[in-house]
Amino acid sequence: SRAASPPSPLWALPEELLLLICSYLDAQALGRLAQVCRRLRFLSSRDNVWLGQHVLRGGYGTSVAAGIPVKERVKVSQNWRHGRCRRETVLKWKCLMPWMELDGEYLYLSQAENIQAYHLCAEGTGFQCHPQAIFSGHQEDVCRFVLVNSHIVSGGGDGSIVLHKIHGSYSVKFSAHEQEVNCVDFQGGLIVSGSRDRTAKVWSLSAGRVGQCLHTVQTEDRVWSIAISPLLSSFLTGTACCGHTSPLRIWDLESGQLLTCLGTDFHRGAGVLDVFYETPSLLLSCGYDTYIRYWDIRTSTRKCVQEWEEPHDSALYCIRSDKNHMIASGSSYYGVVRLWDKRQTRCLQSFHLSSPTSSPVYCLRFSTTHLYAALASALHVLDFTAS
Repeated sequence: SRAASPPSPLWALPEELLLLICSYLDAQALGRLAQVCRRLRFLSSRDNVWLGQHVLRGGYGTSVAAGIPVKERVKVSQNWRHGRCRRETVLKWKCLMPWMELDGEYLYLSQAENIQAYHLCAEGTGFQCHPQAIFSGHQEDVCRFVLVNSHIVSGGGDGSIVLHKIHGSYSVKFSAHEQEVNCVDFQGGLIVSGSRDRTAKVWSLSAGRVGQCLHTVQTEDRVWSIAISPLLSSFLTGTACCGHTSPLRIWDLESGQLLTCLGTDFHRGAGVLDVFYETPSLLLSCGYDTYIRYWDIRTSTRKCVQEWEEPHDSALYCIRSDKNHMIASGSSYYGVVRLWDKRQTRCLQSFHLSSPTSSPVYCLRFSTTHLYAALASALHVLDFTAS
């Protein structure tokens, strides 16, 4: 019989050194190493071996990934980077300007005058197509809503604002603007709203003062987007840019006074349709002028620090960031969703979700593993856990 092979000197090394050696290998080499034997498969699957891979690859879509092994995060990150995903249309409708929010196991979606809560199945394995809860109160379509601390605050085409407590029957409705409420935000017991009537307003939710208007800001232009700073000291408005004033302005939350304008080179009609705070000093904006702009108000309010141009010269309806390296944007034609890397000037990946008919991407949200895009006719899901 054949003599037994002598043990490999590799196994004489302590586990710490073996893990250090494995940490120098790339993802492809680690995958091959895992096929050699059970011990190497165990070593090549340890989190500290894959951590360097995760950091070097940028971690797209994985800024919050608690409980997910690092090896799996690397796989998902690579799928985001290379556009490998499974596409699915999970809901169909005919709805004007749908909006949505993600909250753990639920996706909240506006359809006409209602907001519906859909349960996301465990581990991203599916989507329940029947809502588990419906929140109503508007007489016309919901334009925008936000979900904060188990509360939904929505603005509607009827000029009203409605506040719902998700777990309970508590709700409040009050008349807010003379025309439709295009945008709302809710933080620290205060609501800010913007309207087609060319005003932005600050509302109280404190006991005994619910629905009381604290400030009315005359923006002299239609307000399309609004956001409260994470420091709860100011709020940002994005307007239609029909005059000579910058469409991006920051207002003091306590007094309602103008603090500063962002940018000086906006063209007439370059309205800002969506804004997103990453930190108190870093924010993103997009709109009709086809640019994504990245602002750092610590360095300059006159010029953005980075910008990316939509390659097909389409208006950008919505924007989102993982607060790491990735930006996702939705355009006004053919349901185009693009992924951008802040470290690059060109688009990272593109997905066309609405062919042959054309529809804007009105809203998009993403988790660690999935991207959800709401169009005028359907909700599309991109699943990046696919191999």
